[in-house]
Amino acid sequence: MIEMERLEHEAEQRKQSNAPRNVPLPPSTSSTGPKKRKTMGSLEMAFNVGEREELNYLIARMFYSAGLPFNLAKNPYFQASYTYAANHNIGGYLPPGYNALRTTLLQKEKENIDRLCEPIREAWTHKGVSIVSDGWSDSQRRPLINFMAVSDGKAMFLKSVDCSGEIKDKNFIFRLLKEVIQEVGEANVVQVITDNAANCKGAGQLIEQEFPSITWTPCVVHTLNLAVKNICAAKNVENNQITYEECCWISDIIGDVAAIKHFIMNHSMRLAIYNEFVSLKLLSIADTRFASMIVMLKRFKLIKSGLQNMVISEKWNIYRDDNLGRARLVKEKLLDDCFWESVDYILAFTAPVYDMIIACDTDRACLHLIYDIYYSQQWLQEDSSRVLPHMDLELTQERQKCLRRFFPSMEDRSRISLEYADFISNSGTFGDFDAINTQYTMDPKSWWLLYGTFTPMLQKIALRLVQQPSSSSCAERNWSTYSFVHSIKRNKITPKRAEDLVYVHSNLRLLSRKTPSYAQGENQMWDIAGDTFDSLDDVGDF
Repeated sequence: MIEMERLEHEAEQRKQSNAPRNVPLPPSTSSTGPKKRKTMGSLEMAFNVGEREELNYLIARMFYSAGLPFNLAKNPYFQASYTYAANHNIGGYLPPGYNALRTTLLQKEKENIDRLCEPIREAWTHKGVSIVSDGWSDSQRRPLINFMAVSDGKAMFLKSVDCSGEIKDKNFIFRLLKEVIQEVGEANVVQVITDNAANCKGAGQLIEQEFPSITWTPCVVHTLNLAVKNICAAKNVENNQITYEECCWISDIIGDVAAIKHFIMNHSMRLAIYNEFVSLKLLSIADTRFASMIVMLKRFKLIKSGLQNMVISEKWNIYRDDNLGRARLVKEKLLDDCFWESVDYILAFTAPVYDMIIACDTDRACLHLIYDIYYSQQWLQEDSSRVLPHMDLELTQERQKCLRRFFPSMEDRSRISLEYADFISNSGTFGDFDAINTQYTMDPKSWWLLYGTFTPMLQKIALRLVQQPSSSSCAERNWSTYSFVHSIKRNKITPKRAEDLVYVHSNLRLLSRKTPSYAQGENQMWDIAGDTFDSLDDVGDF
C-alpha cells in the first residue's frame, strides 16, 4: 500500500512538473515560498493530456532500459495490448509476472496458435505439403534439428529435436522424418527436403522406400551454392584437378576484393574517406549466406566509380599511415581495367546459377520454376539439340517412374497417361486458344485450375506440385529466430521452452503476414529488418 501511494505521489508530481518520473524536480524559482502549481486547461483535462504524456514516458523508459529495438513499436501485438488496456476499465490490473510469461501464458498461447493454424493444416489435404528439415547448434553447442511444413508459400514451424548424445546418421534422421510424416499425415506429404549431405541423402532414400508416394528432394539452393563455391573457391584436391586448373584465378580475384574491403573497413580514417565518395556500405557477407562471394562482387561492381574516385582523390593521396604500400596496391588494383574485366566475366558466367539461387531461395511455391527456366521456349531455341520434355529420354523415364509410385494400379496409370497425352498434344481443353496463349504467362496454379478440369488426375498432381517449394531455405532462416529467442542473454533456457517460444514466434509471424495490414500501413513488414536494416536489393537479395 505504501508503495502504491508513493507511485501515485510521483505521478502527480510528474503531471505538475512535466518532468520524467524518478528525475529530480527542478528547484522552485521562488526562495520565499512554495512553487506555484500549474493549472491544467479544460481542453487538456478533457483529453487526459497529462496521463497520455505520463504513459508515453513510461513506455519509452521500458524501451530504453531493456534495450528494446525501436522496430517493436510497429509490432501489431504491442499496439493491440495498449489499445485493449485503454479501451477497458480494468481496475487494479498488474501485468503478468516472470513465471507466468514463461510457463502458463506461453502454453496457453501455444494452444491458441494451434487453433489459429488449423485452417492451414486442413488445406494440406488438397494442396499437399512439403516437410523441410535442417540442423543447427545453439549457444550451448547443443545440436538441434528443426522441422517445418511448407505449402502454397506458407511455412509453418512444427517442432525441433535436441539431438545431444545421438549419432546423426541416416537411420536417426530417417526415424525423425518418419515421425513428422506420420504426424502430418502420409497422404498429405508430397516431398521431404533436406540438404544433400550423405546422411540426409541416405535418410531420403529410406523415406522413399518406406513411403512410395513421397519423394526426397535435395535442397536446390544448397546444391547450387556448393557448385558456386566449387567454382569461386576451387580446391586443389585429387578429384577436383580439372575444376581447379580452370577456376583457380577466380579465387585470386575474390581474394583481391576481400583484401580491398578489409583494408578500407579496418581503419576509421580510410572508412571515413570511403563514406565521402560512396553512399552504399561495403557489405560484410557471412560465409553462411548463399553465393556470398557473388554478392560481394556484385556490390563492388555497383560502387566501382565511387571506389575509383576515392583512390584518385587528394585526400587518399595526402593521407599517410604505416600502410603506404598496401594503399598504393589498392589504388593500382581499383584502377586496373583487367581487374574489373575479370569481375565482370565472373558475374556474367555465374549469372544463370545465381539467378536460379535467387528464384528458389524462398518459401513461395517455386518447384515449377526449375522446369520453366530450363525448358522455356527461349532455352529450347538456343540449341537445336534441345528437345521438349516429353521427347527427353531421361525425363520420360523419371516421369514414368514417378507415375508408377503415385499410381500402383495399372488402370489408374493408363488413365493418367491418356490425360498427359492430351496435355502435351494440346488436345481437348488444352487446345483452347486462351489455354495455349497463357500457358507460359499465367500463374501455373491459376492455369491448371482453369484448364485442367477435364483431366482430374493430372490436375490434382499438377496443383499439388506447383504449390511446393524447392529448397530448405525456410528451415535455415528459422535458425535466425532461434538465435533471436535463444540469445546470449537467454543461454540457460531449456530446449523445450526455446522450442515453444520459436513455435509461437514463427507461427505468429506467419499468421500476421496473411493480414492486409502487413502489406501497408503502420504495421507494414513489422517483423523485417528492424533498426539494423541494410538493403541488399541492389545485389539481388534473397
